[in-house]
Amino acid sequence: MNIEYTKKLHAGSDFPAIKARLLPAIKAKLLNGDIKTLSTPENGLDWKMVVVYRGQHCPLCTRYLNQLEGAKDLLAQTGVDLIAVSGDSKEQLESHMERLGVSFPIAYGLTVEQMEELGLYISEPRSPEETDHPFAEPGLFVVNSEGKVHVADISNNPFVRPELQSLISGLGWIRNPANNYPIRGMHK
Repeated sequence: MNIEYTKKLHAGSDFPAIKARLLPAIKAKLLNGDIKTLSTPENGLDWKMVVVYRGQHCPLCTRYLNQLEGAKDLLAQTGVDLIAVSGDSKEQLESHMERLGVSFPIAYGLTVEQMEELGLYISEPRSPEETDHPFAEPGLFVVNSEGKVHVADISNNPFVRPELQSLISGLGWIRNPANNYPIRGMHK
């Protein structure tokens, strides 16, 4: 068995600036051509949730993204903005959007190098019918107002993802100043 070192994004570290494929100064690109910085909150909110999903080929990702749509207002009430991203091509995301009922931003074109920078598990497609490129397994990062990773969840398969109601409830508790809750998991 060949075990290799995996670089993981540590809690409390700066969320890296992710540059989109072929666009050296750009962070992530949406279908409408808008350019988004994955970790920068918008819509008057001060935290950002970045959800990395496997791609259009994954029915569990489609279901999770649709569940996120139902949770985005609760996230916003907690002060957390939302974006999703995958390694899919523009054409694959266009096709996927036909099956999605979401209104939050979804970016495309995450490269293998960017997946590695985020410390994600990366899989090869099982067949050309699945997809045509290596893809990230699920990851979820909540970036605080200082650009630090406050919450990180990565998985090596599509069956393990944070349950959204518990996550949102926990984020509300973390964000309550009375709780003075620090970033966890920073012991070196």
